[in-house]
Amino acid sequence: MTWKKELDDLVQYRNAYFLAFSATTGYICFGWDIGLIGGVLALPSFQQYFGLDKESPSARAALSGNIVSVLQAGGFFGALASTWLASRLGRKPSLLISAVVFLVFSVIQSIVGMGSTPAVGLKVLYFSRFFGGVGVGLMAAVVPTYVSECAPRAIRGRCTGSIEVAVGLGNMLSFWVNYGVSLNIRPGEMQWRLPIIVQLIPGVLFFIFMLFQPESPRWLVERGRYEDAALSLSRIARQPPSSPAVQLTLSEIRADFVGKHKLSMFAQIKRMGENRITIIRCLIPSLLTFLQQWSGTNALNYYSPQIFASLGFSSTTATLLATGIYGVVKFAVTCLVLAFVIESWGRKRTLIYGGLAQGLMMFWIGGYAALHPQPTVVPTTYVSILAVYLYGVFFCLGWGFTPLVLGAEIAPSHLRPAVMALASGMTWLFTYVIAQITPIMLARVTYGTYLVFGAASVVMAAWVWVGVPETTAVGLEDVKWLFEGEWVRRAVGDSPGGAWVLGGRRALGAEELKRAAGVRAGGEGVEVVLGEGEDEELGKEKVRESQVINVDDPLII
Repeated sequence: MTWKKELDDLVQYRNAYFLAFSATTGYICFGWDIGLIGGVLALPSFQQYFGLDKESPSARAALSGNIVSVLQAGGFFGALASTWLASRLGRKPSLLISAVVFLVFSVIQSIVGMGSTPAVGLKVLYFSRFFGGVGVGLMAAVVPTYVSECAPRAIRGRCTGSIEVAVGLGNMLSFWVNYGVSLNIRPGEMQWRLPIIVQLIPGVLFFIFMLFQPESPRWLVERGRYEDAALSLSRIARQPPSSPAVQLTLSEIRADFVGKHKLSMFAQIKRMGENRITIIRCLIPSLLTFLQQWSGTNALNYYSPQIFASLGFSSTTATLLATGIYGVVKFAVTCLVLAFVIESWGRKRTLIYGGLAQGLMMFWIGGYAALHPQPTVVPTTYVSILAVYLYGVFFCLGWGFTPLVLGAEIAPSHLRPAVMALASGMTWLFTYVIAQITPIMLARVTYGTYLVFGAASVVMAAWVWVGVPETTAVGLEDVKWLFEGEWVRRAVGDSPGGAWVLGGRRALGAEELKRAAGVRAGGEGVEVVLGEGEDEELGKEKVRESQVINVDDPLII
């Protein structure tokens, strides 16, 4: 793809890109908080203020794990709450609520200990990080749903994948703020309070940007607000509400929601088991986020200063500098992958190649740690530090953001809030687990920690090769066809080397299955045929010959 084509696409889809940018600004808060706390814990001024420097190594590890993981506990409950809020109030109001909750409790975190003893301040820190996590968890669960429901299919991967760019940006900024305060602010309260205060900036920007964005057209259709949905689609696609692209998309969304309007949270959960295909589609997003957490990425995000110290960096400033460089590497690679890889490679290849490569890096680091248990610098130390950076590169290639993109695409439209809430809850639950056990594993299992993460990465790649179909450039309402018939064969056929393994045999594609089922698009128009007794208002809808469009129109959402 040429630079001119990239610029043309940027102009054509500028409203959709700005919507994605506005929503994913909230993920900067998420990424900032992930990167923030590890560096703050490493600051001697923080340890002295709360008395961590007087504790034994095991007690200090336990306290560090508690401070880090209490945010994930809150995030878990925030993610579960998102099912009700996103379905009842809408995607946009839910995101605005998450911003307010995050800002209020970030302010509280920044003033803990003022006017009280450090012991009381530590309790307030736990309290504020928990409820701040509720806000971040709510936001993290709703943003992928909101963006995937609003983005045109031609750039849906980029728009949803920009979530990881925001996470990487938040990581990088927090790493460098931590390094900056350690270098330029003398030890004292402001040295560790300032990084917490600065994270209010992306929270405020997130709230302001979201005020000017439309509601999800799919949520509006679910509530029966068809005119508002058409206006929302027209704003995103920069087309009049009466345009063929907008009307076709609206017709497809309405047909997909027949008999599924305004489902309660309990009804959504109940419908997850209505048939085999739905069960599979509802399980895959949670499996993706579960496996993502066992890649070891959050062990590096939260405890990278300690990990770099174990590889031979002797001072706090040096470990924070190495962590800052790690953040820059991840952010830069994420931007490049999002711009040039996610839509050209597809979802599966990024997950498979990224998983295998990041697993190899973890095996190298584990082997080095086994052979050099003492934190002394030898020639292979630099190779191991490079392996950490390469791990960040390969993680960003696939498992950094593709699980969010793929999960939001695979989830059934009428169950997407509940499915993505459970997937996000899985993320927070196992981020909490990883945050708790990583310092213990590093202290007791040592090099085995990296081997566990490496083995998990290989398993992740193998599962995607066998069990996940390719969704790139498939409309959200058409993803269900990928799970019809011989869907495992279809998934293998979509994988690198899959055609050779199958010996030339292949399963029917989504468009072929649609044609076989009598669903017709293009040509003389579009016809949506519904079952008897379903949504009399919708009935049969046709796009007349004067409005004939190509189903591959990139503006179709």
